[in-house]
Amino acid sequence: MKKKMNINKINNQITSCTQCILHKHRKNAVPGIGNICAEIMMIGEAPGIYEDELGLPFVGRAGHILYDILMDNGIPKSSLYITNVIKCRPPKNRIPNKKEINECKIYLMREINLIKPKIICIMGNIAYSTILGGKNIIKNRGRLVFHDNQRYFLTIHPAATIYNKNLFVLLKNDIQTLCEFISKY
Repeated sequence: MKKKMNINKINNQITSCTQCILHKHRKNAVPGIGNICAEIMMIGEAPGIYEDELGLPFVGRAGHILYDILMDNGIPKSSLYITNVIKCRPPKNRIPNKKEINECKIYLMREINLIKPKIICIMGNIAYSTILGGKNIIKNRGRLVFHDNQRYFLTIHPAATIYNKNLFVLLKNDIQTLCEFISKY
């Protein structure tokens, strides 16, 4: 019950946030959703056009790709908590800048601290650099990293598979590897 109240508080803070310029361009802020007792937390970059419309993360093409791969591996959407580093859509889907990332990071850290997942799946370069200071997700994908008493799994962002079909197999293989790690912990 306390966790539910706390996630509602975080979500209210996100939806009323005006800390950076992105709030002026959004239709909806996009807090994370899902199982607040999840063993797996998935973190992407920022909302896209559909997420901005609905106020929900991963409801566009990238989300459908991700959820299909997860379901193929026996991980239902209901077992996850999924969120983004940035909570508002950057104009024209541009890459978020440092100020925007720093302003939103507090909400992401609150989500992580509340959910306390066994494994956090970092999807894409923005999430990788924000959370672990990494630079090249392609080079480091498919790995489990232990940092500050937390397990992180690194993979590409599902949206990357839309623009480069060759990356689909990599994402699919990574999610299979993630499932193997989950079964160990």
